[in-house]
Amino acid sequence: MKRNILVLGAGLVSRPGVRYLLEQKDLKVTVASRTVSKAQALVEGYANGSARQINVQDEAALAALIRDHDIIVSLLPWIHHVKVANLCVEYDKDMATTSYVSKGMEALDAKVREKGLLFLNEIGVDPGIDHMSAMQVIDQVHATGGRVLEFYSVTGGLPAPEDNDNPFGYKFSWSPRGVILASRNSARYLEGGKVVEVEGKNLFLDRREEEIHGVGRLEMYPNRDSIPYREIYGIEEAETVMRGTYRYVGWCETMKKIVDLGLVDDTPRESLKGATFRGMMAELVGCDPAGDVKAATAEKIGLAVDSEVISRMEWLGLFSDEKVADIPNPLDILSERMQEMMPYKPGERDMIVMRHSFLVEKRDGNRERITSTLIDYGIPNGDSSMARTVSLPLAVGVSLMARGKIEKTGVVRPVDPAVYTPVMEELAKLEIRMVEARARA
Repeated sequence: MKRNILVLGAGLVSRPGVRYLLEQKDLKVTVASRTVSKAQALVEGYANGSARQINVQDEAALAALIRDHDIIVSLLPWIHHVKVANLCVEYDKDMATTSYVSKGMEALDAKVREKGLLFLNEIGVDPGIDHMSAMQVIDQVHATGGRVLEFYSVTGGLPAPEDNDNPFGYKFSWSPRGVILASRNSARYLEGGKVVEVEGKNLFLDRREEEIHGVGRLEMYPNRDSIPYREIYGIEEAETVMRGTYRYVGWCETMKKIVDLGLVDDTPRESLKGATFRGMMAELVGCDPAGDVKAATAEKIGLAVDSEVISRMEWLGLFSDEKVADIPNPLDILSERMQEMMPYKPGERDMIVMRHSFLVEKRDGNRERITSTLIDYGIPNGDSSMARTVSLPLAVGVSLMARGKIEKTGVVRPVDPAVYTPVMEELAKLEIRMVEARARA
């Protein structure tokens, strides 16, 4: 048994997973963070927990920590994973992360296999629970002689309906910069046998709506490149493969106009130093800041001045005489403003919604529509749903690794039943579970 677990990072999603590992008294858990007080807060009250300060730029100190532990869990920003992974290869240590497998991580696969190590990646919520719950259905369909013709998988982290009380229908529990940057991503998916390519500037035009029982109407838009999942999931027969992101209705229309206005541009502008929001918007739309900037903005993006999109921008304060943050680019100014105006208040709940939809052709030729849905809520004044659904799958996977229950080597995603079956069974005990529905198609 590999008892000594090192968790690198003590950020906002870390707590539920770290506590899950600490509850297993036969494991020793070290949490290392740049801010040691954050690590101390996670292990407080547990005799089998300890906290360390670490600067991941100090490779000698990082190497020493890794050398003294059995399984290395990286909850660091993804850009540090390959550095950690190379040290794990050097010192013969298993590793786990919640992040997508990067090209740099994939390149280590042969070395990791050669050493008999397991690097378990993409074991969070998205990626993670999405992979595992999809494969549960796909493997069952294939085992009974069926074929998957269509596959849609959509996930969103949102305010719970009762706490969805701002015009954007969205709230941030940390910096929104990543969410806003994602609005510039292009997308690619397969639909009806045809490859659909979506330029980043048009991402929010490719939207569709769906009713989720207990949640209401949501909209979804495509998420990056879905086509590799035909091979990853073993559904080469599928003519439709699309992964997407859920938001409350109105987000896509508003974000499209925000993109069109140049508000997600991170090019420095000296003119923004000491500017007001009104002044920034006037510069972006090319009008006199002393004039009617709201009307000029509406005209620039082809909307009525009393449209909901313009109202959302006004609510955010984009036409006000307040000074912008002391940052010389629109993207970071917008991020700061959204963080200020759209936080979770004490006692509010976040929500994770995930739904897979499959069109299946059974062995007898009949067709069936299968949906598999997760709706998970945060705990008021406790752990968020995002934290639970990201860190608990990771912790369960690490616990299985510690006990030698995953007999796989290499750089691995959780798409094999040897991984997903025990992880999903344990998550169900933790009240994180998918609900299936089937109907003849």
